[in-house]
Amino acid sequence: MAKAKSKTKSKSPAKPAKSKLPPADAAVLGRIAAALERLAPPPSVQPDFTTADAFVWHPEGRLIPVPQVNRVEMSLLKGIDRVRDQLVENTERFAKGLPANNALLWGARGMGKSSLTKASHAAVNLMLAKKAGSLPLKLVEIHREDIETLPDLMSLIRPSPYRFIVFCDDLSFDTEDTTYKSLKAVLEGGIEGRPSNVIFYATSNRRHLMARDMMENERATAINPGETVEEKVSLSDRFGLWLGFHRCSQDEYLAMVEGYVAHYGIPSLDEETRRAALEWATTRGARSGRVAWQFIQDLAGRLGVPLKD
Repeated sequence: MAKAKSKTKSKSPAKPAKSKLPPADAAVLGRIAAALERLAPPPSVQPDFTTADAFVWHPEGRLIPVPQVNRVEMSLLKGIDRVRDQLVENTERFAKGLPANNALLWGARGMGKSSLTKASHAAVNLMLAKKAGSLPLKLVEIHREDIETLPDLMSLIRPSPYRFIVFCDDLSFDTEDTTYKSLKAVLEGGIEGRPSNVIFYATSNRRHLMARDMMENERATAINPGETVEEKVSLSDRFGLWLGFHRCSQDEYLAMVEGYVAHYGIPSLDEETRRAALEWATTRGARSGRVAWQFIQDLAGRLGVPLKD
């Protein structure tokens, strides 16, 4: 007898159940989904580093190009020859792919710490421009209040073929501020470490980036005061290069004024103008490059001389 063939019925795929939400509820859920989309951080987009040599970091994940950097000519920075040479040499080594240190420029206000950083970047790029096939060095400024987003910035620029100076001006920390721990981990200590194409330059009026009375308070109130203070001082230890800026002498101050006079073509500095420059510094209670520049702006304005490079 022939065996009866078994017939199997093919099952059709199950159809998804239709939503039984009322239209009003579906509209509410749609608005919630849209609100969550707006709250979510935007996807990081690799910036076009060919548009500029300097950028400003914004914490939402954007690098804004700076077409014209506000900088001072290297030749106008007087009285800081030793630290100038050290920083330029360190920057040159880094640009060539050689080992270099993070740098902390600390000391008296108005003595050219941030100006030297920007001038060093320009000087090294001028040197690189003379070598065929060399990529320009990029300068990225991060604001003090955005330090906790530094790991995001590092992740963004790590895969780039360019080399970067990440620069923070006037870096310091207050008593309740713990964002310094993010900086410590990025500079040294994290499992990723600092990217090989990044170096960190910072300026500060404080050698250890924290006020002395803040450290004294830690020492007085902590159970293990030595350990607490050591943890905070260890931040500055992450900078292999410490460059100190000190108040300038009267001769150095006048040399700064004379340098600006020659650079901008202001009528020659006579004895009366020198006395006016010294009086200007006396009324401000300090002699510095910033005070010299402020005097030059006043002098040029009175003489009707435009300050154009």
